[in-house]
Amino acid sequence: MFKFFSKQSTKAIDVKEIDALLGKINLIDIREPNEYRSGHLPTAKNVPMNNILSETEKYLDKSKEYHIICQSGARSSRTCGILKDKGFNIINVTGGTGRYNGKLER
Repeated sequence: MFKFFSKQSTKAIDVKEIDALLGKINLIDIREPNEYRSGHLPTAKNVPMNNILSETEKYLDKSKEYHIICQSGARSSRTCGILKDKGFNIINVTGGTGRYNGKLER
């Protein structure tokens, strides 16, 4: 009847639970390059939101799983929904970089 009622939600993990996974997952920071340079989680690769949405196949492989992070979780949530609809295996990192308690890389 209504597509949004049948839609499955995107998987998610809280940023406070991600330390044990760093280095073992494909973590993509979708913030703009200047935001990324100001501090990002260790091992996170920077692919800005507009790039990953407009050229998805250039950056992602449908056979792999990706964790998506932004500053607060809003952009990553929207992006994860779109990427999931495109058939990618996506996990949203809720809370974002702003709530990460570990040391950020610069």
